[in-house]
Amino acid sequence: MALQDSYVKKYFEQVVEIASSVDENQIERMVDILLSVRESGGRLFLLGVGGSAGSASHAVNDFRKICAFEAYTPVDNVSELTARTNDDGWGSVFVQWLKGSRIRKGDGVFVFSVGGGNREKNISVNIVEALVLAREAGASILGVVGRDGGYTAQVADACIVIPPIDPETITPLAEAFHGVIWHLLVSHPRLKANEMKWESVL
Repeated sequence: MALQDSYVKKYFEQVVEIASSVDENQIERMVDILLSVRESGGRLFLLGVGGSAGSASHAVNDFRKICAFEAYTPVDNVSELTARTNDDGWGSVFVQWLKGSRIRKGDGVFVFSVGGGNREKNISVNIVEALVLAREAGASILGVVGRDGGYTAQVADACIVIPPIDPETITPLAEAFHGVIWHLLVSHPRLKANEMKWESVL
């Protein structure tokens, strides 16, 4: 029991350490970019793989409902996602989806990822290919990523890199902070367009 208690205590200490280290200037930069996307009539495309795909899907709901964005994620259409994977390969699923969505200048691409994508190591190449296209199209790129941020951190206009302060908790803390950051963004007074349910009731 003492060992379990020790892990719990250490985990929450790491949560506090990460929260204290988040670059607030990057958050405000994200708000500026997102405002620009919305005000120019751009779309917001959210990308993620694995647990981060769940973050992308949840965030689409929040950006649409709370902040009045036209927002989408390819992971919400399992038929198209699996068809593209089966026919063309996993590495191209996001870039082909973005081409089909006619990504253009004024749009935004928001990545949730632990590693951020790395072509050389063949990790999340689907994210890398999507961001290459996004940059070519003139779309804005945002990210909340872990480790060193990978390709996302290299090309993003604004990016939060969750520091890997413990090799045993890189993934759970990076993915946990995806939710912390996007919930901060959708509740930000400059972005929020509609009141949230429980806040309106209370």
